[in-house]
Amino acid sequence: MTKADLVEVVAKKASLTAKAARESVVAVFGAITDAMKKGDKVVVTGFGTFMVRSRKARTGRNPQTGKPIQIPARKTPGFTAGKALKKSVR
Repeated sequence: MTKADLVEVVAKKASLTAKAARESVVAVFGAITDAMKKGDKVVVTGFGTFMVRSRKARTGRNPQTGKPIQIPARKTPGFTAGKALKKSVR
C-alpha cells in the first residue's frame, strides 16, 4: 500500500474529500516525525510504538579492500507492533 492508497482509503472510510484525507495523513505523519526528532516516543494504543533507537559506533569492513573502517554512532527510527496489530496479522 502506498501513501496515495492510504489517502484513498482514509477518504472513503472517514467520508472526507481526497484533499482533506491527504492533509490528515500528512499531518499524522508530520506529528510522528516531529515527536521522534525531539527524541520522544509515540504510542498508538492497539497499533504500536514509534521510537528513536541508538546504534553504537562499531568497526566494519570495506568489502572491496577488506580494510577495517569505523562506522559512527547514529540514531535510527524504530517501530514495535502492538498486541492488537500482531493478533490481527496472524
